[in-house]
Amino acid sequence: MTLEPLAEVVLPDGIRSRFVEGVNGLRMHALEAGEPGRPMLLLLHGFPELAYSWRKVMAPLAGLGYYVVAPDQRGYGRTTGWDADFDGDLFSFRKLNLVRDALALVNALGYREVEAVIGHDFGSTVAGWAAVVRPDVFRRAVMMSASFSGAPQLPFATAGEPLPPAPSPLAERGSPMAESRAAAYDIHAAMRELARPRKHYQMYYSTRPANEDMWHAPQGLHDFLRAYYHHKSADWAGNKPFRLNAWTAEDVAQMPTYYIMDLARTMPETVADEMPSATEVAACGWLTDPELAVYASEYGRNGFQGGLNWYRCGTSGIDAAELVLFSGRTIDVPSCFIAGASDWGTYQRPGSMEAMRDRACTDFRGVHLVEGAGHWVQQEQPEETVRLLTEFLEEASA
Repeated sequence: MTLEPLAEVVLPDGIRSRFVEGVNGLRMHALEAGEPGRPMLLLLHGFPELAYSWRKVMAPLAGLGYYVVAPDQRGYGRTTGWDADFDGDLFSFRKLNLVRDALALVNALGYREVEAVIGHDFGSTVAGWAAVVRPDVFRRAVMMSASFSGAPQLPFATAGEPLPPAPSPLAERGSPMAESRAAAYDIHAAMRELARPRKHYQMYYSTRPANEDMWHAPQGLHDFLRAYYHHKSADWAGNKPFRLNAWTAEDVAQMPTYYIMDLARTMPETVADEMPSATEVAACGWLTDPELAVYASEYGRNGFQGGLNWYRCGTSGIDAAELVLFSGRTIDVPSCFIAGASDWGTYQRPGSMEAMRDRACTDFRGVHLVEGAGHWVQQEQPEETVRLLTEFLEEASA
């Protein structure tokens, strides 16, 4: 089935839906605002999101004189050409291939460079790596709601020393402190041994049942997504994040259950406990039911396996095996970090934000935590997000 562009009726004024053929093997769906030929901004979404997640900021950014492009990334939305089978082509979802997707899209649109790559959640990771490997193309980088702590590090000055144990899954995405501890400490085993046994959400997302659990959630896909987005937003009163001391089971178990899940529960079961009331749903201006219906429709067609495969490349070690090639490399273009003040994502990896600020980025322009926003900052507080992006773009080009 050949998909049509996203219906105009669901898009804000000034945003267009289109397809771009032949993007690293994909037929890539993208939203765009502003006139082609202007300086380009590339917006990369996270999980479980879509290009549509940028709908509230695209037209205002285009109003500043930019051509703004937000694709449905590999595994998502109306982009096709990827393998949705759990036992299929996992290797195509590795981070460097996601960067290749972004580069291929930029080239297909007739650009040699973009003014900024701006990524949210897992898109933040892709934006960070794009800036590391192709700073000539991605001239500025904004990471949102997920810090970029740098490349995995190769051992140094270890000739004659005994080989250390292999790191546990997820270590390549943690802080240097987390990586050094991982060799001697299995946090996932320790989580299972807590008085209240727990598991890390990325390990759950890497399991075979996760897609089916969410795609055919007992409460229905629409209500599952409503509860999930609510649980991670500033609307949920329990989101009062703080810095954790260390990458230990006891420390990370202080986070909400959407990150550190109860061992025996699925994600739909986890978020069902926090389903907002009808009154709360009616008051949710940042994600109305018609807007949520767009997400439910797209995920209802595709399921979640495409996005889940991004996590599997991390937890399996596929990504680390490639990314260690860039050991010692940094983001040297102007960069900054934006997140909601109520977003636990800023703190879920102890030391990662500090690593981004102090080591991974050499021209870092600041951390901005937006009041009244949780994890979905560009949807919950679009005006402040646009203001911060505008300020960054102006200062970074001065």
